[in-house]
Order: sequence, then C-alpha cells, then structure tokens
Amino acid sequence: MKNKVIAALVAIIAATGTLFAQNGIITPYSRYGYGVLRDNATAAQQSMGGIGYAMASGRQTNVMNPASYARIDSLTFLFDMGIDLTSLWSSETDPEGKTISENDFGGGLNYITMQFPLGKRLGMSVGVLPYSSVGYAFGNTIDNGYTNRQGSGSINKLYLGLGARVVAGLNVGVNVSYLFGSTVNDTYAITNSGSQSLYEDELTVRDWHIDAGLLYTLPIGRDDLTVGLTYSPAKSLLGHMRTYAYDVDAESGASEHSRVKTKDLFSMAASYGAGISYRRGYKAMVEADFTYQPWSKEKYNGSTGVLADRYKIALGGYFQPAVRGSYLKCIQYRAGVSYDRDYIIVRRNNVREYTASVGLGLPVPGFKTMINVGFEWKHRQATPDALIKENYLNITLGINFNEMWFRKSRIY
Repeated sequence: MKNKVIAALVAIIAATGTLFAQNGIITPYSRYGYGVLRDNATAAQQSMGGIGYAMASGRQTNVMNPASYARIDSLTFLFDMGIDLTSLWSSETDPEGKTISENDFGGGLNYITMQFPLGKRLGMSVGVLPYSSVGYAFGNTIDNGYTNRQGSGSINKLYLGLGARVVAGLNVGVNVSYLFGSTVNDTYAITNSGSQSLYEDELTVRDWHIDAGLLYTLPIGRDDLTVGLTYSPAKSLLGHMRTYAYDVDAESGASEHSRVKTKDLFSMAASYGAGISYRRGYKAMVEADFTYQPWSKEKYNGSTGVLADRYKIALGGYFQPAVRGSYLKCIQYRAGVSYDRDYIIVRRNNVREYTASVGLGLPVPGFKTMINVGFEWKHRQATPDALIKENYLNITLGINFNEMWFRKSRIY
C-alpha cells in the first residue's frame, strides 16, 4: 500500500508540468485579470453544473469542500484524473457591421487528485489542479499597421487537504495550497513598412493559499439533507511581474523594462461558497450552490476597481436507477446548469457565462472504479455591449479509481 501511495504522489508531481503547459483555455476574455478562473470541479462535478459545496460522497474526491474528505471509507483509496477537450465558436461585429466568425480547438490534462483515510474520523487528499488559465490569439488594425495579441499560461494549485468528523453529521476540513505558474501576455506591433516590436508582460506566482470548509448532514429516514460552507481569505499575491520590450528586427534582442514584486500590486479576492443538497439513498441527489468573490476590492497591477465582484449560481444532480443489476441501471445519469457573472471587465462591460451540462458515470464491471464522461455547452459574452459572443462544446473525461488498498492481508 505504501509503495502505491508513493507512486501516486510521483504521478501528481510529474503532472504539474503538463498542467502548466496545457490549460485548454481558448478565449480572448482570458487576456484580462488572471485569466479564466477554474473552480476545483472534477469531471463528475462539471457534468452537474459545477456543484460541490454540499457534496458529501465518499466515492468521489470533492476538492471544492475539504470537509468532504472525512466521508471516505476506512478501506478506500481514490485516484481521480480528468482531461478536457474544447471546441469554440466565436463571433463579433466589426465597425462596418460585418459579422466575423471563428472556430478553434483546445484541451489538455485538467487535474489529478487522490484521497485516502487516516483513521475512522480523518481523511486526506492531495492533488494538482488549475486556479486560472490564459489562452488567446487575435489582432487589431492601428494607424500605419496592425497589432497581434497572444497569451498563454496558467496559475496552478498543488494542494494538501485534511477533513475531520467532529461529531456525528458534522465535518470540517482545510486545504493548504501552493500556487505556482506564469501567465504571459504578448503584443506585437507591426508597421506597414514591415518593422516589428514586441511588448511582453509576464506574471509569475509563487505563493500559499488556504481554503476551509464545513459540512453538516441531517439524516431524514434513509435520505440525507446536507448543508456546506466554504471560505478562502483574501490575500496579497506573492511573485514578480516582468515587462519586456523586443525590437524583432534588431540583433540586440530583448530589453527588460522592469521587474517588480507583486506583493503590493496584485491580490486575490476572498471566496465564499454555500450549498445545500438532498440525497435520496444512493439513487438520486440534487444540489444548489452559490459563490461570491468580491474582486472589486482587490488590486490588479496596482489599481483597484478594474475587476468586478463575481457571482455564480449552480444547480445539478444525478440519478442512478440501481446499485446492482443490469449495466444500464447501474449507470449514474447527471445534469446541471449554472450562471456566472464573471470578475472580468472589458471596456466597462461585465462578462457573463451560461452553462448547461449532462454526463454519465460509467461503472467498470467487477470494480468500484468509474469512468466519468460529460458534455458542457457554454455561452459567454459581455454586457451591455456584447463584444465577442462565444459558444463552447466542452467534453470532459475522468477516471475515478476506487480501490480497497488498506485491507489487511490474511493467512489461510
């Protein structure tokens, strides 16, 4: 068992480089702020609208609320990994009234987590997942030439979490995360004569972060009513910001204009999460979540008010006809919707995102392992001016290994 845990930890650490290089985000809106925020949802949770604050299952890792780790069975080991494949259709109207449409593709490894018990009342989880992601490429015309803008990178979380059962029905937990990664925003200025200049901003993050959670479950006969709360404090963001200027046609290369520490210039908003779920045995569950993040109070590149307060509402659940029996009856059928008033502001316009998702939890015959397949449709645009309208089809694939690694061997 010890060797298997070590092997899983090595796989998680090795995956951090892959997550850093491939984030799956393809939207010009990711140019603003820290990029598109990710909400710690696994493949199973994404197919249910991204719910999780009140999810108390011991069969799926739930990083959204670390108090859930205490629900794991004393003999169970969970290893969960997921990938995303995304197709984007975007459109915008130019000043002449012409509609410009584009299609793009992206994808990559999304997360790796594992979870195991430390006793009857204590569970632990460790993993790596994205905090925010940047990925875009577009151009604009200017006097005597044009500009090309490109961005890439991500800020990732390597976390270690503990969940404890305080009394019957009440769990508490905390995640301690190491934030790392870089985002790069490039602007190429190309004149009609052919000369080129490049201006580059590189934000590098090396910092710690804490998430705390609480779960309270009230049994109602064979059913459960669960309330979940989470909290992450606001904090200054540690790292550094570099600004470069390149004369592409010159042989001298780049000149570094500035290198400053981010502590007094960048900060992260507090995050408040609340959810309520109702579970009917093992057959069905429905949950509603609410997220609030007051980003308007935080600094970005030394200024406040450049980001908006974020609100997100999510509703989702699953239905499983039977635990045993024919294969179709053992499949877990999932669905969810969400509305997200994002923290990004573009030309005094707020960005909003609407999501509808469906998915399947496909059990592996003879094992507790489950293959999670999900399909998300997302619509994102700014308001009151629509700017760029985006529609996504996001396919998520996760494999949740559920094994009994802690059973003592017997001699017959």
